Amino acid sequence: MLRTRNDQPSLWESVLPEVCLRLPAELERVDAWLDDDRFFAPFRAYFHARIGRPSVPVETYLRLMFLKYRYRLGFETLCAEVADSISWRLFCRIGIDGTVPHPTTLMKITTRCGEATVLALNETLIAKAVQAKLVRTGKVRADTTVVSANVAYPTDSGLLAHAIVKIGKLVRRVKAAGAAKRTRFRDRSRAALVRVHAIGARLRLRQAAAKDQARAAVLRLTGELAGLAQTTATDAYPVLDNARRALRRVGGRARGRLRRAINELAATVQRARRVVAQTRRRLCGVVPDAATRLVSLHDPDARPIAKGRLGKPVEFGYKAQIVDNEDGIVLDYDLREGNPADAPQLAPAIARIIGRVGTAPHAVTADRGYGEAAVDKALYDLGVKTVAIPRKGQPGAARRDHEHRPGFRKLIKWRTGTEGRISHLKHRYGWARAGVAGRDRAATWCGHGILAHNLTKITAIAAG
Repeated sequence: MLRTRNDQPSLWESVLPEVCLRLPAELERVDAWLDDDRFFAPFRAYFHARIGRPSVPVETYLRLMFLKYRYRLGFETLCAEVADSISWRLFCRIGIDGTVPHPTTLMKITTRCGEATVLALNETLIAKAVQAKLVRTGKVRADTTVVSANVAYPTDSGLLAHAIVKIGKLVRRVKAAGAAKRTRFRDRSRAALVRVHAIGARLRLRQAAAKDQARAAVLRLTGELAGLAQTTATDAYPVLDNARRALRRVGGRARGRLRRAINELAATVQRARRVVAQTRRRLCGVVPDAATRLVSLHDPDARPIAKGRLGKPVEFGYKAQIVDNEDGIVLDYDLREGNPADAPQLAPAIARIIGRVGTAPHAVTADRGYGEAAVDKALYDLGVKTVAIPRKGQPGAARRDHEHRPGFRKLIKWRTGTEGRISHLKHRYGWARAGVAGRDRAATWCGHGILAHNLTKITAIAAG
Protein backbone atom coordinates (compact mmCIF):
# COMPACT_ATOMS: atom_id res chain seq x y z
CA MET A 1 0.00 0.00 0.00
CA LEU A 2 1.41 3.35 -1.04
CA ARG A 3 2.12 5.97 1.61
CA THR A 4 3.23 9.35 0.35
CA ARG A 5 3.69 11.29 3.59
CA ASN A 6 4.53 10.51 7.20
CA ASP A 7 1.75 12.22 9.14
CA GLN A 8 2.64 10.92 12.59
CA PRO A 9 3.79 13.84 14.75
CA SER A 10 6.30 13.27 17.52
CA LEU A 11 5.87 14.69 21.02
CA TRP A 12 9.63 14.88 21.42
CA GLU A 13 9.92 17.58 18.76
CA SER A 14 7.86 19.96 20.89
CA VAL A 15 10.33 19.81 23.78
CA LEU A 16 13.51 20.16 21.75
CA PRO A 17 15.12 23.61 21.51
CA GLU A 18 14.71 25.44 18.22
CA VAL A 19 18.39 25.15 17.37
CA CYS A 20 18.02 21.35 17.22
CA LEU A 21 15.11 21.61 14.79
CA ARG A 22 17.00 23.81 12.32
CA LEU A 23 18.20 22.09 9.16
CA PRO A 24 21.49 22.91 7.40
CA ALA A 25 21.02 25.42 4.59
CA GLU A 26 21.38 22.94 1.73
CA LEU A 27 19.06 20.37 3.28
CA GLU A 28 16.51 23.07 4.05
CA ARG A 29 16.47 24.13 0.38
CA VAL A 30 16.17 20.54 -0.88
CA ASP A 31 13.48 19.75 1.69
CA ALA A 32 11.34 22.64 0.50
CA TRP A 33 11.87 21.73 -3.15
CA LEU A 34 10.90 18.06 -2.66
CA ASP A 35 7.74 19.03 -0.76
CA ASP A 36 5.67 18.67 -3.93
CA ASP A 37 3.07 16.01 -4.71
CA ARG A 38 4.35 15.74 -8.29
CA PHE A 39 7.32 13.70 -7.05
CA PHE A 40 4.92 11.03 -5.74
CA ALA A 41 3.31 10.27 -9.12
CA PRO A 42 6.08 7.98 -10.53
CA PHE A 43 5.64 5.57 -7.57
CA ARG A 44 1.87 5.05 -7.89
CA ALA A 45 2.22 2.39 -10.60
CA TYR A 46 4.23 0.13 -8.27
CA PHE A 47 2.03 0.19 -5.15
CA HIS A 48 -1.68 -0.38 -4.57
CA ALA A 49 -3.55 2.58 -3.13
CA ARG A 50 -5.25 0.56 -0.31
CA ILE A 51 -4.21 -3.10 -0.33
CA GLY A 52 -0.99 -4.47 1.13
CA ARG A 53 1.51 -3.63 3.80
CA PRO A 54 2.06 0.14 4.16
CA SER A 55 5.18 1.20 2.31
CA VAL A 56 7.90 3.56 3.45
CA PRO A 57 6.49 7.08 2.87
CA VAL A 58 7.62 8.32 -0.52
CA GLU A 59 8.78 11.63 0.92
CA THR A 60 11.01 9.72 3.34
CA TYR A 61 12.38 7.46 0.62
CA LEU A 62 13.22 10.40 -1.67
CA ARG A 63 15.11 12.22 1.06
CA LEU A 64 16.97 9.10 2.13
CA MET A 65 18.09 8.48 -1.44
CA PHE A 66 19.22 12.10 -1.77
CA LEU A 67 21.41 11.71 1.32
CA LYS A 68 22.78 8.40 0.04
CA TYR A 69 23.98 9.82 -3.27
CA ARG A 70 24.84 13.31 -2.01
CA TYR A 71 27.23 11.89 0.58
CA ARG A 72 28.06 8.58 -1.16
CA LEU A 73 26.81 6.28 1.60
CA GLY A 74 25.90 2.63 1.51
CA PHE A 75 22.40 1.62 2.53
CA GLU A 76 23.56 0.27 5.92
CA THR A 77 25.67 3.36 6.65
CA LEU A 78 22.87 5.66 5.51
CA CYS A 79 20.33 4.14 7.89
CA ALA A 80 22.82 4.19 10.77
CA GLU A 81 23.71 7.85 10.17
CA VAL A 82 20.08 8.93 9.86
CA ALA A 83 19.19 7.08 13.07
CA ASP A 84 22.01 8.90 14.88
CA SER A 85 21.32 12.43 13.59
CA ILE A 86 18.45 14.67 14.69
CA SER A 87 18.78 16.98 11.67
CA TRP A 88 18.83 14.11 9.19
CA ARG A 89 15.80 12.55 10.90
CA LEU A 90 13.91 15.81 10.54
CA PHE A 91 15.01 16.16 6.91
CA CYS A 92 13.78 12.63 6.11
CA ARG A 93 10.48 13.26 7.94
CA ILE A 94 11.22 10.58 10.55
CA GLY A 95 10.23 11.39 14.13
CA ILE A 96 12.81 11.54 16.89
CA ASP A 97 11.36 8.34 18.33
CA GLY A 98 10.47 6.91 14.91
CA THR A 99 11.97 3.83 13.28
CA VAL A 100 14.40 4.32 10.41
CA PRO A 101 13.58 2.02 7.45
CA HIS A 102 15.70 -1.11 7.20
CA PRO A 103 18.43 -1.07 4.52
CA THR A 104 16.93 -4.06 2.71
CA THR A 105 13.58 -2.25 2.48
CA LEU A 106 15.23 0.63 0.66
CA MET A 107 17.06 -1.81 -1.62
CA LYS A 108 13.82 -3.59 -2.53
CA ILE A 109 12.00 -0.34 -3.30
CA THR A 110 14.88 0.84 -5.49
CA THR A 111 14.99 -2.44 -7.39
CA ARG A 112 11.21 -2.66 -7.72
CA CYS A 113 10.71 0.86 -9.08
CA GLY A 114 13.82 0.80 -11.25
CA GLU A 115 15.07 3.01 -14.05
CA ALA A 116 11.71 4.29 -15.29
CA THR A 117 10.82 5.80 -11.91
CA VAL A 118 14.16 7.58 -11.55
CA LEU A 119 13.86 8.93 -15.09
CA ALA A 120 10.37 10.24 -14.30
CA LEU A 121 11.68 11.88 -11.11
CA ASN A 122 14.42 13.65 -13.06
CA GLU A 123 11.92 14.85 -15.64
CA THR A 124 9.62 16.11 -12.88
CA LEU A 125 12.51 18.01 -11.33
CA ILE A 126 13.46 19.62 -14.66
CA ALA A 127 9.81 20.48 -15.35
CA LYS A 128 9.51 22.20 -11.97
CA ALA A 129 12.74 24.10 -12.57
CA VAL A 130 11.52 25.19 -16.02
CA GLN A 131 8.26 26.38 -14.49
CA ALA A 132 10.27 28.41 -11.98
CA LYS A 133 12.37 29.82 -14.89
CA LEU A 134 15.62 28.43 -13.48
CA VAL A 135 16.77 26.46 -16.55
CA ARG A 136 18.73 28.29 -19.22
CA THR A 137 19.21 26.70 -22.64
CA GLY A 138 21.25 29.40 -24.37
CA LYS A 139 24.02 26.89 -24.89
CA VAL A 140 24.48 23.24 -23.97
CA ARG A 141 27.42 20.85 -24.25
CA ALA A 142 27.63 17.08 -24.57
CA ASP A 143 30.25 14.48 -23.81
CA THR A 144 30.52 10.76 -23.10
CA THR A 145 32.23 8.84 -20.33
CA VAL A 146 32.49 5.33 -18.96
CA VAL A 147 30.67 4.30 -15.80
CA SER A 148 32.74 1.40 -14.51
CA ALA A 149 30.90 -1.77 -13.61
CA ASN A 150 31.35 -3.31 -10.18
CA VAL A 151 33.71 -6.01 -11.48
CA ALA A 152 37.32 -6.99 -10.94
CA TYR A 153 39.78 -6.72 -13.82
CA PRO A 154 38.80 -9.67 -16.05
CA THR A 155 41.28 -12.29 -17.19
CA ASP A 156 40.53 -15.57 -18.91
CA SER A 157 42.03 -17.64 -16.09
CA GLY A 158 40.27 -15.59 -13.43
CA LEU A 159 36.86 -15.89 -15.09
CA LEU A 160 37.28 -19.62 -15.63
CA ALA A 161 38.33 -20.25 -12.03
CA HIS A 162 35.50 -18.05 -10.74
CA ALA A 163 33.00 -20.02 -12.84
CA ILE A 164 34.25 -23.37 -11.52
CA VAL A 165 34.17 -22.24 -7.88
CA LYS A 166 30.76 -20.57 -8.24
CA ILE A 167 29.16 -23.60 -9.88
CA GLY A 168 30.45 -25.78 -7.04
CA LYS A 169 28.97 -23.45 -4.41
CA LEU A 170 25.61 -23.29 -6.19
CA VAL A 171 25.41 -27.07 -6.50
CA ARG A 172 25.97 -27.31 -2.74
CA ARG A 173 23.18 -24.76 -2.23
CA VAL A 174 20.81 -26.80 -4.39
CA LYS A 175 21.59 -29.99 -2.48
CA ALA A 176 21.30 -28.22 0.88
CA ALA A 177 17.81 -27.10 -0.18
CA GLY A 178 16.80 -30.76 -0.50
CA ALA A 179 17.11 -31.39 -4.25
CA ALA A 180 19.36 -33.66 -6.37
CA LYS A 181 21.02 -35.08 -3.26
CA ARG A 182 22.01 -38.35 -4.95
CA THR A 183 23.17 -36.75 -8.21
CA ARG A 184 26.92 -37.11 -8.54
CA PHE A 185 28.91 -33.92 -8.97
CA ARG A 186 32.64 -33.45 -8.57
CA ASP A 187 33.77 -30.08 -7.23
CA ARG A 188 36.88 -29.03 -9.16
CA SER A 189 37.46 -25.77 -7.28
CA ARG A 190 40.73 -26.92 -5.74
CA ALA A 191 42.17 -28.02 -9.08
CA ALA A 192 41.18 -24.67 -10.62
CA LEU A 193 42.80 -22.63 -7.84
CA VAL A 194 46.02 -24.66 -8.10
CA ARG A 195 46.29 -23.72 -11.77
CA VAL A 196 45.49 -20.06 -11.07
CA HIS A 197 48.31 -19.92 -8.52
CA ALA A 198 50.64 -21.61 -11.01
CA ILE A 199 49.77 -18.97 -13.64
CA GLY A 200 50.55 -16.21 -11.13
CA ALA A 201 53.91 -17.80 -10.35
CA ARG A 202 54.81 -17.96 -14.06
CA LEU A 203 53.83 -14.34 -14.62
CA ARG A 204 56.14 -13.18 -11.83
CA LEU A 205 59.24 -14.45 -13.64
CA ARG A 206 61.53 -11.62 -14.67
CA GLN A 207 64.32 -13.39 -16.60
CA ALA A 208 64.21 -12.73 -20.33
CA ALA A 209 65.15 -16.31 -21.16
CA ALA A 210 62.30 -17.70 -19.08
CA LYS A 211 59.58 -15.42 -20.47
CA ASP A 212 58.91 -17.54 -23.54
CA GLN A 213 58.65 -20.68 -21.43
CA ALA A 214 56.40 -18.86 -18.98
CA ARG A 215 54.12 -17.67 -21.77
CA ALA A 216 53.79 -21.19 -23.11
CA ALA A 217 53.07 -22.50 -19.60
CA VAL A 218 50.39 -19.85 -19.05
CA LEU A 219 48.65 -20.78 -22.29
CA ARG A 220 48.79 -24.46 -21.38
CA LEU A 221 47.39 -23.85 -17.87
CA THR A 222 44.66 -21.60 -19.27
CA GLY A 223 43.67 -24.38 -21.66
CA GLU A 224 43.49 -26.80 -18.75
CA LEU A 225 41.27 -24.36 -16.85
CA ALA A 226 38.99 -24.13 -19.88
CA GLY A 227 38.71 -27.92 -19.91
CA LEU A 228 37.91 -28.01 -16.20
CA ALA A 229 35.24 -25.33 -16.64
CA GLN A 230 33.69 -27.19 -19.58
CA THR A 231 33.57 -30.45 -17.61
CA THR A 232 32.14 -28.70 -14.52
CA ALA A 233 29.40 -27.06 -16.58
CA THR A 234 28.54 -30.40 -18.22
CA ASP A 235 28.37 -32.16 -14.83
CA ALA A 236 26.01 -29.47 -13.54
CA TYR A 237 23.27 -30.27 -16.08
CA PRO A 238 22.08 -33.48 -14.35
CA VAL A 239 21.94 -31.55 -11.07
CA LEU A 240 19.75 -28.92 -12.74
CA ASP A 241 17.43 -31.50 -14.29
CA ASN A 242 16.91 -33.42 -11.05
CA ALA A 243 16.56 -30.22 -9.02
CA ARG A 244 13.80 -28.97 -11.32
CA ARG A 245 11.94 -32.26 -10.85
CA ALA A 246 12.33 -32.00 -7.08
CA LEU A 247 11.03 -28.42 -7.12
CA ARG A 248 7.48 -29.72 -7.57
CA ARG A 249 7.67 -31.59 -4.27
CA VAL A 250 9.06 -28.71 -2.19
CA GLY A 251 6.77 -26.17 -0.56
CA GLY A 252 6.91 -23.08 1.59
CA ARG A 253 9.97 -20.87 1.83
CA ALA A 254 12.24 -23.76 0.86
CA ARG A 255 10.64 -23.71 -2.58
CA GLY A 256 11.63 -20.08 -3.10
CA ARG A 257 15.20 -20.71 -1.94
CA LEU A 258 15.52 -23.71 -4.21
CA ARG A 259 14.07 -21.87 -7.21
CA ARG A 260 16.51 -18.99 -6.76
CA ALA A 261 19.44 -21.41 -6.48
CA ILE A 262 18.34 -23.29 -9.61
CA ASN A 263 17.94 -20.08 -11.64
CA GLU A 264 21.33 -18.77 -10.54
CA LEU A 265 23.00 -22.11 -11.29
CA ALA A 266 21.44 -22.25 -14.77
CA ALA A 267 22.61 -18.69 -15.56
CA THR A 268 26.11 -19.39 -14.23
CA VAL A 269 26.46 -22.57 -16.30
CA GLN A 270 25.40 -20.71 -19.44
CA ARG A 271 27.88 -17.90 -18.78
CA ALA A 272 30.64 -20.38 -17.95
CA ARG A 273 30.20 -21.97 -21.38
CA ARG A 274 30.49 -18.51 -22.98
CA VAL A 275 33.72 -17.87 -21.08
CA VAL A 276 35.10 -21.24 -22.21
CA ALA A 277 34.23 -20.48 -25.85
CA GLN A 278 35.84 -17.03 -25.84
CA THR A 279 38.92 -18.35 -24.03
CA ARG A 280 39.45 -21.08 -26.62
CA ARG A 281 39.12 -18.54 -29.42
CA ARG A 282 41.78 -16.42 -27.75
CA LEU A 283 44.08 -19.45 -27.34
CA CYS A 284 43.69 -20.01 -31.08
CA GLY A 285 44.89 -16.46 -31.74
CA VAL A 286 41.46 -14.90 -32.40
CA VAL A 287 40.60 -11.79 -30.38
CA PRO A 288 36.97 -11.98 -29.12
CA ASP A 289 34.61 -9.24 -30.24
CA ALA A 290 34.34 -6.58 -27.52
CA ALA A 291 30.61 -6.13 -28.23
CA THR A 292 29.86 -9.68 -27.12
CA ARG A 293 32.75 -10.47 -24.79
CA LEU A 294 31.73 -11.53 -21.28
CA VAL A 295 33.88 -9.81 -18.64
CA SER A 296 31.96 -10.79 -15.51
CA LEU A 297 29.83 -13.70 -14.33
CA HIS A 298 27.54 -11.60 -12.13
CA ASP A 299 27.27 -8.62 -14.52
CA PRO A 300 26.80 -9.96 -18.06
CA ASP A 301 25.92 -6.52 -19.45
CA ALA A 302 29.34 -4.96 -18.73
CA ARG A 303 31.60 -4.57 -21.76
CA PRO A 304 35.22 -3.53 -22.42
CA ILE A 305 35.33 0.09 -23.62
CA ALA A 306 38.47 1.75 -25.02
CA LYS A 307 38.40 5.53 -24.51
CA GLY A 308 42.11 6.27 -25.01
CA ARG A 309 42.93 7.25 -21.44
CA LEU A 310 46.60 6.89 -20.54
CA GLY A 311 46.00 5.41 -17.09
CA LYS A 312 43.10 3.20 -18.22
CA PRO A 313 43.28 2.41 -21.94
CA VAL A 314 40.42 -0.07 -21.53
CA GLU A 315 37.60 0.26 -18.98
CA PHE A 316 34.87 -2.24 -18.19
CA GLY A 317 31.33 -1.02 -17.75
CA TYR A 318 28.80 1.12 -19.61
CA LYS A 319 28.98 4.16 -21.85
CA ALA A 320 27.14 7.25 -20.60
CA GLN A 321 26.34 10.57 -22.27
CA ILE A 322 25.89 13.84 -20.36
CA VAL A 323 24.32 17.05 -21.68
CA ASP A 324 24.46 20.05 -19.35
CA ASN A 325 23.92 23.81 -19.60
CA GLU A 326 25.98 26.80 -18.52
CA ASP A 327 24.66 26.57 -14.95
CA GLY A 328 25.83 22.96 -14.63
CA ILE A 329 22.33 21.45 -14.62
CA VAL A 330 22.31 18.06 -16.35
CA LEU A 331 19.46 18.33 -18.85
CA ASP A 332 19.84 14.83 -20.29
CA TYR A 333 21.74 11.65 -19.53
CA ASP A 334 21.83 8.23 -21.11
CA LEU A 335 23.50 4.93 -20.22
CA ARG A 336 24.12 2.33 -22.91
CA GLU A 337 25.59 -1.13 -23.09
CA GLY A 338 28.85 -1.52 -24.98
CA ASN A 339 30.63 1.23 -26.87
CA PRO A 340 28.21 2.78 -29.38
CA ALA A 341 29.32 5.69 -31.56
CA ASP A 342 28.94 9.16 -30.08
CA ALA A 343 27.50 10.96 -33.11
CA PRO A 344 24.09 9.21 -33.40
CA GLN A 345 23.31 9.94 -29.73
CA LEU A 346 23.42 13.74 -29.82
CA ALA A 347 20.35 14.68 -31.87
CA PRO A 348 17.99 12.39 -29.87
CA ALA A 349 19.34 13.92 -26.64
CA ILE A 350 18.66 17.46 -27.90
CA ALA A 351 15.18 16.38 -28.98
CA ARG A 352 14.49 15.08 -25.47
CA ILE A 353 15.71 18.38 -24.00
CA ILE A 354 13.39 20.31 -26.31
CA GLY A 355 10.50 18.12 -25.11
CA ARG A 356 11.32 18.87 -21.47
CA VAL A 357 12.17 22.56 -21.75
CA GLY A 358 9.90 23.58 -24.61
CA THR A 359 12.52 25.46 -26.64
CA ALA A 360 15.57 24.44 -28.64
CA PRO A 361 19.01 25.39 -27.31
CA HIS A 362 20.53 28.35 -29.12
CA ALA A 363 24.00 26.72 -29.34
CA VAL A 364 25.20 23.13 -29.05
CA THR A 365 28.83 22.10 -28.73
CA ALA A 366 30.61 18.78 -28.36
CA ASP A 367 33.99 17.19 -29.03
CA ARG A 368 35.35 15.77 -32.28
CA GLY A 369 33.73 12.38 -31.68
CA TYR A 370 30.41 13.96 -32.70
CA GLY A 371 31.88 15.74 -35.73
CA GLU A 372 29.78 14.64 -38.69
CA ALA A 373 27.85 16.66 -41.25
CA ALA A 374 24.73 14.57 -40.56
CA VAL A 375 24.85 15.56 -36.88
CA ASP A 376 25.01 19.27 -37.74
CA LYS A 377 22.09 18.94 -40.14
CA ALA A 378 19.97 17.05 -37.58
CA LEU A 379 20.61 19.73 -34.96
CA TYR A 380 19.76 22.56 -37.37
CA ASP A 381 16.53 20.74 -38.25
CA LEU A 382 15.64 20.66 -34.54
CA GLY A 383 15.92 24.46 -34.37
CA VAL A 384 19.47 24.89 -33.04
CA LYS A 385 20.99 28.13 -34.35
CA THR A 386 24.70 27.47 -33.73
CA VAL A 387 26.55 24.14 -33.82
CA ALA A 388 30.20 24.14 -32.71
CA ILE A 389 31.53 20.62 -33.25
CA PRO A 390 34.96 20.07 -34.86
CA ARG A 391 34.84 17.67 -37.80
CA LYS A 392 36.65 14.35 -37.87
CA GLY A 393 39.59 13.85 -40.18
CA GLN A 394 41.10 16.61 -42.34
CA PRO A 395 38.50 19.34 -43.01
CA GLY A 396 38.54 21.41 -46.15
CA ALA A 397 39.62 25.04 -46.37
CA ALA A 398 36.10 26.42 -45.92
CA ARG A 399 35.50 24.22 -42.89
CA ARG A 400 38.85 25.23 -41.37
CA ASP A 401 37.94 28.90 -41.75
CA HIS A 402 34.58 28.21 -40.08
CA GLU A 403 36.21 26.39 -37.14
CA HIS A 404 38.71 29.23 -36.61
CA ARG A 405 36.03 31.87 -36.12
CA PRO A 406 36.10 33.50 -32.65
CA GLY A 407 32.56 32.42 -31.77
CA PHE A 408 33.24 28.81 -32.73
CA ARG A 409 36.50 28.69 -30.76
CA LYS A 410 34.85 30.31 -27.74
CA LEU A 411 32.18 27.61 -27.64
CA ILE A 412 34.81 24.87 -28.02
CA LYS A 413 36.74 26.28 -25.06
CA TRP A 414 33.54 26.37 -23.01
CA ARG A 415 32.86 22.76 -23.99
CA THR A 416 35.95 21.56 -22.12
CA GLY A 417 34.12 22.38 -18.89
CA THR A 418 32.02 19.27 -19.36
CA GLU A 419 35.10 17.26 -18.37
CA GLY A 420 34.88 18.94 -14.98
CA ARG A 421 31.16 18.19 -14.78
CA ILE A 422 31.81 14.51 -15.45
CA SER A 423 34.64 14.47 -12.91
CA HIS A 424 32.31 16.08 -10.35
CA LEU A 425 29.67 13.41 -10.97
CA LYS A 426 32.26 10.67 -10.62
CA HIS A 427 33.81 11.97 -7.41
CA ARG A 428 30.68 13.27 -5.67
CA TYR A 429 27.64 11.41 -7.00
CA GLY A 430 28.69 7.81 -7.58
CA TRP A 431 29.33 7.85 -11.33
CA ALA A 432 32.88 6.54 -11.00
CA ARG A 433 31.69 2.99 -10.35
CA ALA A 434 28.20 1.54 -10.27
CA GLY A 435 27.65 -0.38 -7.06
CA VAL A 436 25.13 -2.73 -8.68
CA ALA A 437 25.19 -5.33 -11.46
CA GLY A 438 23.33 -5.11 -14.76
CA ARG A 439 22.68 -2.27 -17.17
CA ASP A 440 19.15 -1.52 -15.89
CA ARG A 441 20.23 -1.34 -12.26
CA ALA A 442 23.30 0.71 -13.20
CA ALA A 443 21.00 3.16 -15.02
CA THR A 444 18.93 3.43 -11.82
CA TRP A 445 22.13 4.07 -9.85
CA CYS A 446 23.26 6.82 -12.26
CA GLY A 447 19.77 8.35 -12.36
CA HIS A 448 19.72 8.80 -8.60
CA GLY A 449 23.14 10.44 -8.82
CA ILE A 450 21.83 12.90 -11.42
CA LEU A 451 18.75 13.59 -9.27
CA ALA A 452 20.89 14.43 -6.23
CA HIS A 453 23.24 16.58 -8.35
CA ASN A 454 20.44 18.54 -10.01
CA LEU A 455 18.62 19.05 -6.71
CA THR A 456 21.76 20.56 -5.25
CA LYS A 457 22.34 22.79 -8.28
CA ILE A 458 18.77 23.93 -8.86
CA THR A 459 18.03 24.72 -5.22
CA ALA A 460 21.25 26.73 -4.98
CA ILE A 461 20.26 28.72 -8.08
CA ALA A 462 16.76 29.27 -6.68
CA ALA A 463 18.24 30.60 -3.44
CA GLY A 464 20.15 33.19 -5.44
